[in-house]
Amino acid sequence: MWDFRIGQSIGLMVKTLPFLLFRLAVYFGVALAYVLMTGVGAGVGWGIGGFGDEGFRAATTFWGGAIGFGVVGVIMYVLREYLLYMVKAGHIAVLVELLEGQSLPQGRGQIQHATASVKERFGQASALFAVDQLIKGVLRTLTGLVRGVFGVLPVPGAQQFLRVVQMFLRIAVGFIDEVILAYSFRTRADNPWGASRDGLVLYGQNLKPMFKNAAWLALIVYGLSFVIFLVMLAPAALVAYLIPGGWSATGVVMALLFAWSVKVAVLEPFAITCMMQAYFKAIEGQQPDPEWEARLDGMSSKFRHLKERAVEASAPQGGRKEASPAVT
Repeated sequence: MWDFRIGQSIGLMVKTLPFLLFRLAVYFGVALAYVLMTGVGAGVGWGIGGFGDEGFRAATTFWGGAIGFGVVGVIMYVLREYLLYMVKAGHIAVLVELLEGQSLPQGRGQIQHATASVKERFGQASALFAVDQLIKGVLRTLTGLVRGVFGVLPVPGAQQFLRVVQMFLRIAVGFIDEVILAYSFRTRADNPWGASRDGLVLYGQNLKPMFKNAAWLALIVYGLSFVIFLVMLAPAALVAYLIPGGWSATGVVMALLFAWSVKVAVLEPFAITCMMQAYFKAIEGQQPDPEWEARLDGMSSKFRHLKERAVEASAPQGGRKEASPAVT
């Protein structure tokens, strides 16, 4: 049915509890910042609206809340490299070590250990972010290829089916870029560009089983996210009631925010752990296929750029050696 063990993934989540708590603190903090800034903005707008009629007050309240929401959105955009570096990549590093049967420090020492592992592999946050963006670009090319196949099928209802496929593909891209990063940690690569190149080729060789597992995880993650959203509706509605103007739709937005924070803090690492199991199982004993590498080279400029960076990083003057592609 699927190629991962849910019990093992849950066990790994428990073993990395310090990281889960760290992720919850970060993402709940983000959700709370959205709520507070939206409320502050709406309050300011509501106060300004006192200089006009009811219609003017409703408009200023709305735009004040929207501006407050947008300010946090801009801050999150600026911090996206930090979140990838400190929160996501660090958690991936310790999950890979646990999958390999290694022991980890407890408490805050686990987070410090993960940070050191990320620095050892990628150096600065900007380097990790650059690798991750290239990986995502290649994955979008692969998913576009799959979409194209379904899009030309002369089957009644193919377009409706394509929308469902696209949802599953988004899940695949959202998780697989971090699984490719996990491959760099697993191979202990000195050259993360080269390891990412090899990891993507191996992924291409195993598209069918990876998309099958992504489909199952899409059902699990979306289903649990919807349940969390329903649970969050009641407290979110109370928050919305306290915001000036009493927006009825605000409760839904707040519930979505808090459900999102649980999803990225808990459900995403669970799904990534499952995908890591499926990926490492699929590629066991395989070598990157030159035919698949040539295919990606022809399809994606991002992949060609990734290869160029891999060659540069493995050059003698760079003082780095390219990682072995073998997985045993």
